[in-house]
Amino acid sequence: MKKLLLPLLLILSFSFLAAVESDPSAVVGYVKYDLVAGNNMVALPMTCPWATAGALGDSFGTDPGTGAAIVDQVSYWDAASQFFISAVEFGGYWEDDFAITTGNVLMLNSYAAATMYSAGTLPPPATYNLVAGNNTLMVPLNKSSITMAGALGDEMVAGGVDQISYWDAASQFFITAVEFGGYWEDDFTIGIAMPLMANAYTPITWPARGLGSVSTPSRARN
Repeated sequence: MKKLLLPLLLILSFSFLAAVESDPSAVVGYVKYDLVAGNNMVALPMTCPWATAGALGDSFGTDPGTGAAIVDQVSYWDAASQFFISAVEFGGYWEDDFAITTGNVLMLNSYAAATMYSAGTLPPPATYNLVAGNNTLMVPLNKSSITMAGALGDEMVAGGVDQISYWDAASQFFITAVEFGGYWEDDFTIGIAMPLMANAYTPITWPARGLGSVSTPSRARN
């Protein structure tokens, strides 16, 4: 996954992030996610241009050789049921389509390697309402100072977060850092816009609730 933001439409180096945090109203840009053939975990950090999972899936187009949809399944983690809920493409129709919004974390199944861009204006910092159990979240764009999963978990400690995982597209498995008495075993590097799974044993809103509170995706009404 490659993260780039473009303030005032000017491509700058990664060092400009302080400007992003101090003056978000003047920033537009994009975040790039490189997909492999298989499942890929992505987020929607910039203002979302798609209303539904199906619209996002359709944006990848079809394979020119076979005519098959490049992305044929889009899923979100339903914290209430603790399962992924999927919209699946069948001949141009998306069964069980659902609404998506800025800040959502999604799992995309891709037929082939592809690139996804979350592009647009910089929204208010995202916040997430975590339940007791597993929850998906994205590292908010104003949290560039947090560079390790353990440090993010420590910031959430009031909510009892003891596991943080990322989806490893190469192995097609979640890789997990686990907290043991203040030490995070198998800690790993994180960055802004990175999608993650966090396990909490009590409900928590993180970071503090603001204008950017993220809603859970829901099935679209047909």
